[in-house]
Formats: sequence, structure tokens, C-alpha cells
Amino acid sequence: METVKLFLQGLEVDICCGSVAVLTGSACLAGVLVWLARAVDGRRTAESKIQKARMLREDSVLRAEQAVLHYKQSHPKMDSSLILSLSLAELTNKLQGGLLAPEDVLYSYIEKSLRVDKKLNCCTAFLLESIDQLKDLDHNERGLLYGVPVSIKENIAYKNYDSSCGLLINVDHPAERNSVIVEVLKRQGAIPFVKTNVPQGLLSYDCSNVIYGQTVNPHNLKKTSGGSSGGEGALIGGGGSMLGIGSDIGGSIRVPAAFCGFCALKPTAGRLSSRGMTTVCRGQKSVLSTPGPMAKDVDSLALCMQALLNDHMFALDPTVPPVYFNVQMYKSSKPLRIGYMESDGITQPTPSMIRSMREVKALLEQAGHTLVPYTPLKLKYAYELISKGIFADGATNLLQKLKGGPLDPTLKLQMKPFYLPIWLKKILSILLKPLSPRGSFLLGNITGVGSVLELWKQHTAVEEYIHDTIAEWRKCNIDVLLCPIFGPAFNFMYCSRLNFPIFYTAIYNLLNFPAGVVPVSTVTAEDEEELRHYKGLFQDHWDKLFRQAVSGGQGLPMAVQCVALPWQDELCLRFMKEVEELVKQSRK
Repeated sequence: METVKLFLQGLEVDICCGSVAVLTGSACLAGVLVWLARAVDGRRTAESKIQKARMLREDSVLRAEQAVLHYKQSHPKMDSSLILSLSLAELTNKLQGGLLAPEDVLYSYIEKSLRVDKKLNCCTAFLLESIDQLKDLDHNERGLLYGVPVSIKENIAYKNYDSSCGLLINVDHPAERNSVIVEVLKRQGAIPFVKTNVPQGLLSYDCSNVIYGQTVNPHNLKKTSGGSSGGEGALIGGGGSMLGIGSDIGGSIRVPAAFCGFCALKPTAGRLSSRGMTTVCRGQKSVLSTPGPMAKDVDSLALCMQALLNDHMFALDPTVPPVYFNVQMYKSSKPLRIGYMESDGITQPTPSMIRSMREVKALLEQAGHTLVPYTPLKLKYAYELISKGIFADGATNLLQKLKGGPLDPTLKLQMKPFYLPIWLKKILSILLKPLSPRGSFLLGNITGVGSVLELWKQHTAVEEYIHDTIAEWRKCNIDVLLCPIFGPAFNFMYCSRLNFPIFYTAIYNLLNFPAGVVPVSTVTAEDEEELRHYKGLFQDHWDKLFRQAVSGGQGLPMAVQCVALPWQDELCLRFMKEVEELVKQSRK
């Protein structure tokens, strides 16, 4: 009997174990099926969102085309070619004097931007409300930008339109109200008429996303337009807009302007209102983002700043200090003492960068300005502050924003390190140091700050670096700084593989110094020949990539960067104007 009892107990255990095994296997299978179902559902949702956003864009394009056709049929004498040939100063004079109708100007630019968009893929929405705005223009109180069509970057809020930043998570969330910048532009009589493309997540100097695709360069369709204000870059560079508003956290206004061959200003952060400007890393305070103007010439930038810096903006956003545009400083002709920097010590400038800088230096000296050598303080340390500041959270926020949709191909290599666990990044950074110092540097500075105490230390370090730099400027007794901006425009798929060149521009976001770019030259055949022998400062993987990225650039625009101390935006513009005029005279 005891044997039978034991046998039955064993059989019971076997049956129970078998049941558990079956149940466990079933549970695993069920889990896999649930995961697959969610993945399929997520993919379908993503595709549906992409399709909806594209349909909305196509609908706005179709309605814009129809509106232009209808207007041209009823106004056969409209001379679009004349309108498009005018500078902003000339256009505003004619509009203010009643020599041009705002309707003619707006439809001319809508028609031109439609043509440019078909070629360059730079627009995300045509704002047909702009046509209704024509009826509301105050013909008696004409603002400084009365009747001027203005393009705006996709992340700047315009009521009833998405500010997606190229992210699916932000699609189908139209803005409930206009940004402060848009409201002030409208009060000054300007007509925002189109939104322009951006890279996915904004933290890239390329311009491609999974919703609207790749924007290309107006001077060479095999090159990028730059980013993140790359849609603005392509549209203005292609003649589809004469004035645009972008945003800049590391060069996002200046890089597209340099790549596409026109002028742009990154103002001191806080000088213009950022209310209604969507950003991916909101709350990050080490490297400051700011909106700013982009246009074909420096006078247009100055007029835009003058128009925006008014009581209406100060009332809508009381956090902006009520500092009006200093016309006297902008128009000053006093000789300047100019710091001169040819290399940032991290990325060796290309032959076209060096030549452009030296040509401008010679012109400034001939005009009676004093140029003195200048070397920024502790550059490597500054770049650590930039990387640790932007990615203080270890890129957690960015990764969360990227969920729910595919990653754009242009970003895949850039994003790979962010997906690694923090402990693995730290170990790899240590192991890589003797083999690849720059690879070690990149991994070591995207691990996040780790704690609130470390974040406070980061902020303190940034403050001290700013004050030390200002002290160095005063020691050198310089008014402004002339320095390179990297270029020419990159071949596709290189921006995500090359972080180091962006430090040429990002350092002035860290310092919160106003900085602008002015086109001064184009790449020559001799530049291209010299580029073949480019080695770089480190002669490593990234130096080789940089040479490959800028190759094939003959004929592309080259620019220089002009910098001033915080809140001296007008002095920065005055310096830019000086460079612009001297280059024009030298060409004559």
C-alpha cells in the first residue's frame, strides 16, 4: 500500500510539473503574441500618422496652387519677377508708399515657394490663413513689415497647425494659439505664409524626418541644406522667401544659412521671446536655444530685429527685457578691434574655410580695423560643458520623444550610442581612451550628470566659463570676434556621423553670445584640390569623414561667423554689415 501511495504521489507531481510546463510555455507564447500584436499595431499607428500629416501637407499645397492660379487669372498684369527681385528694404519702401499691393507680393512668394518646394522638399504647410490676413491689414497704421511674407520654422507655433519637430509623438496636436513671435510679426504687418521642414528631434544639422522626408540644398541637390532650420535654409536660399524665423541651440540657424548662402543671426538668448517655440530638450539650461531671423542680407536681419523688439512683444512676454533695437549702434562707423580665430583646435578647417577667413581678415584690415589673434579659453573643457549640458539627462527625454515611430535613416548612427546603458557607455569610454581619444570623449559626455548636485555643478561651471571668457575678451581689448563656420555643405548621411564640427557654432550658445553668419565666397577648384591632401588635426576616423563630407563642393557658398558679447546684438549685426559691404566692394 505504501508503494502504491508513493507511486500515486509521484504521478501527481509529474502531472503538476507537466501542467506547469505547459502553462509556462503557453504564457511565453501568449506574451510573444501580445508583443507582436502591439508592434504591428504601433507600426500601423505610425504609418497612419505619417499618412495623415502628408495628406494635410498635400492638401495645403493643392489649395495654395489653386489660390495662386485664381489670383493670377484675375490679375494678369502682376509682375512677379520684379517683386521677387527686390530686397527687403526696397520691398518695404514700395509697400509703405502704396506702389505695390500686399496681395501681389504674397501671391508672388506663394507661387515661388511652391516651385522651390517641389525641387527641394522644404515646406511642411502653406498657411492659407495668410490670404485672409490680407483683409485685416491695417492700411492706416503700417508696421515696419507691412505686407512682407515671412516663412517660419516648423517648431514655431501657428494656430491650428502642428509643431511636430519631425516627431510622430507630436503629430495631430495642433497649436491652440500663435507663438509670441508670430503675433508680433502680424502686428507689424508681416504675413507668415509657410512652415518649413526640420530634422527629426531638431538635434541635428541635417534636415530629414520620417514624416516629410529629406530637404536638399538649393545650390546642389546632392548636398544637405543644413539644420535644424534646414527648411528655412533651402527656401530662402532658393528664393522662395526673403525673411524667415528659425531657432538655434547649437548652430541651427547659422549652419543652414552658411550651407545655403545667405545671412542669419542667433541673438542673445532672451532678447526675443521663445513662448510658443517647441523644443525637444525643454528645461535644459546649460546651452540656450533662441529664435532668430534669417534673410538674404544683413539690413533685413536688422529690420526684423527692430520690428520684433517692441512694446507688443514685451507685453505678451514680460520675461523679455524691454530693450529696444539700438539703431545708433547698428549704424556706427567707428573702427573696430576684432579678435581673429582660424581654428577651434578640434576640427581642422577646410581649405575653403581658411581662404575665406583670410580674405575677410585682409579686407577688414584694409578698411582700417585692427585684427588681433584670439584663442578661446579651455576649448576641450567648453565642449564637455556643451555635451554634458544638452544631454544632462543622458538623452532620456529625446529617446522618449522618438518612441512610437521609426527612426529617420539620417539619425541612426547618431542615436546608437544613446541607447546603450549608462554603465556600458562609461566602461567603453575608458577602454576607448588610448585607442580613440575622440570616441572616448563622445561616449563619456552623453552619460548624463547623474544627480541634482552634479547638475548644479554643471550650471556653476557654465556661469564661470562665461565670465572667464568675457574677462579674456576684455584682456585682449576686442569688440567682436571673427571666426569660421564649418563648410561647405555636407554630402548626405554624414551629419549624424560627425559631431565635432558643430562645436564651431555651439560654443556661442554655451556662452550666450550673439553670433551671425555672412556669405563671403564660394568653393574653388583650387580648394577642392587642396582638400584631397586634408589630414586633420588628429588624422583619425572623424578627420577622414569630415574630408569626405565636404568633398565635391565646388561652387558652394562659404561663410564666416561674426560674434559679440551678450546683449550687443546690434554690434554683432554692425560687424556683419561691415563684412558684407567689404566683400561686395571687393567683388566689384
